[in-house]
Amino acid sequence: MKTLSTILAASLFAAFSATAMADDSVVQDGYVFEKNQLLPTGVRAEVGTTGYGGALLWTANPYVGLALGYNGGDISWSDDVSVNGTKYDLDMDNNNIYLNAEIRPWGASNNRWAQGVYMAAGVAYLDNDYDLQKRINGGETLSIDGKNYQVETTADGQGGVRGQMSYENDIAPYVGLGFAPKINKNWGVFGEVGAYYTGNPSVNLNQYNLKPVEGNLISAQDAVDMEEREIANDDKYQWLPVGKVGVSFHW
Repeated sequence: MKTLSTILAASLFAAFSATAMADDSVVQDGYVFEKNQLLPTGVRAEVGTTGYGGALLWTANPYVGLALGYNGGDISWSDDVSVNGTKYDLDMDNNNIYLNAEIRPWGASNNRWAQGVYMAAGVAYLDNDYDLQKRINGGETLSIDGKNYQVETTADGQGGVRGQMSYENDIAPYVGLGFAPKINKNWGVFGEVGAYYTGNPSVNLNQYNLKPVEGNLISAQDAVDMEEREIANDDKYQWLPVGKVGVSFHW
């Protein structure tokens, strides 16, 4: 509960700060705040790299909105997630609560496409577990930390690497850019890309049934250990990318 309170406080502060900066424009446009705007003004369903779920939407004024949402569930990717050059199958178990302020620079425009452009800033509670796995069969080669390995001849036909990756910063700030035009009075679509600043993930990887290809003097586990250390110290792994799309309904 304390975590959720921290999220709410941080993002509400961001939203109200943005509202204050937009006050002059709002007054000039004749906009008046109404108490019923404390109630949600819409909902949306979404799916993306952080799972699937939805959000409640608030409109503070034409320039500022809030989105309180949840993304969760299992999403798997095969053979196309590269961690330091090694391609893994990735099984993600997502459990995220986020609160974003959405700033619309052209919110009062008469052009609905311009109205749909927004910048998002907020914070989230991230509780994501990532299972990494890569299996190869006899005769195939697996690259680990730039070195090649194959299945032991005494193994049961398969070998590989398996383990887990997790981000230790449960509370992560977020920045993003989105486009959410309305199709008609009530329905709209949206897409958003951004990133959470998470710090480097902790990774635990172990090889099984692998041996170096001839000419390679580094054992498979030593190569895996070096890859772990590189991930723990590479700045590019400090950001968790986000991409999602969905539909919204406004009343």
